[in-house]
Amino acid sequence: MQKDNDIYKEIRPYNDEEVSGAIQRLINDKEFITAILNYRFPQLSGVLGWLLIPLIKRFLIRKWSNVKTVEDVQFQVAKYMNATIDHSCDGVTFSGLDNLDPNQSYLFVSNHRDIAMDPAMVNWCLFQNNFKTVRIAIGDNLLKKPCATELMRLNKSFIVKRSAKGPREMMKTLGLLSSYISNSLETGNSIWIAQKEGRAKDGNDKTDPAILKMFYMEGRKRKESFDEFMPKLNIVPVAISYENDPCDVAKAKELYEKATSGSYEKGEFEDIESIIQGIVGEKRHIHVSFGEVIKAPLETPEELAEEIDRQITQNYHLFPANYIAAGIEHESATEEERNRFNDKIADLTEGVAGILKKMYAFPAIKKQ
Repeated sequence: MQKDNDIYKEIRPYNDEEVSGAIQRLINDKEFITAILNYRFPQLSGVLGWLLIPLIKRFLIRKWSNVKTVEDVQFQVAKYMNATIDHSCDGVTFSGLDNLDPNQSYLFVSNHRDIAMDPAMVNWCLFQNNFKTVRIAIGDNLLKKPCATELMRLNKSFIVKRSAKGPREMMKTLGLLSSYISNSLETGNSIWIAQKEGRAKDGNDKTDPAILKMFYMEGRKRKESFDEFMPKLNIVPVAISYENDPCDVAKAKELYEKATSGSYEKGEFEDIESIIQGIVGEKRHIHVSFGEVIKAPLETPEELAEEIDRQITQNYHLFPANYIAAGIEHESATEEERNRFNDKIADLTEGVAGILKKMYAFPAIKKQ
């Protein structure tokens, strides 16, 4: 990357020359090594932890010795994803990719159910079909630890600075982000971004027009109208459906807490726990549906948001739990599936169970 282009240095993913340095910093990051220790050897991490730390470091040095480029990192991530899918899923299917061109860059605007798995599943489908993987938009609220930032930027993530203070700083931050997204697309790099900030915990996938206004900031700078600039971004709506959401009970409890007491206080490591739960928890089947490129000249962010929502709702793949929760008769909603769903909510309080049911019912009701 040329120096004159490095106005994005603070937010962009690492490039090839920066990979080795980032890996070195991770290996020397005490918190990162301790996290691996606690995760892989929970019984030994207390008393004998200090003995294992040098061994873990040595193992990582050996394992990552051949990782020199961004593409090498992607191959490692793909191997990890294959293992994760084998352990936590009954299968991944996808649709719509045959309508897209592997030599074209796209702005994938997707529904958002899982912090790490949503972009990972989109990437996995692209990777399996010889498309280039995407650059991933990630909020800086998830990057409180230096090791998290290193890992994300190694894995083609760019930073959305949500913590910017004051209108002026906010506009500057969003302008740079908008410019970076356009620059990425124009240099042949596809982008993944969620349709709104935060996951759709209630199961209702809705696009926030503010995200689309941010995309257009670069168009306004170029003195182009909304309906002239936006089709150039090749926006593709993506609907990701999980048969079972490993974080569903946690989401339902949070929503219940907010509904009954008016607020909800997140624990210090809650986001990290959600990420781990989302990755290792049981998901059953996953379907990733790639929509059609939006080429129609729509005049307002609201109209464009409506078209993205229409495609996501239409392309959302419904599973038995969705029909059962919505009370809709369907051949897939067998006795066995009904029992499975009832077991899931059996131990929950009535309020939490009601919210969890709505979460699964929403996509089916919307589609009807």
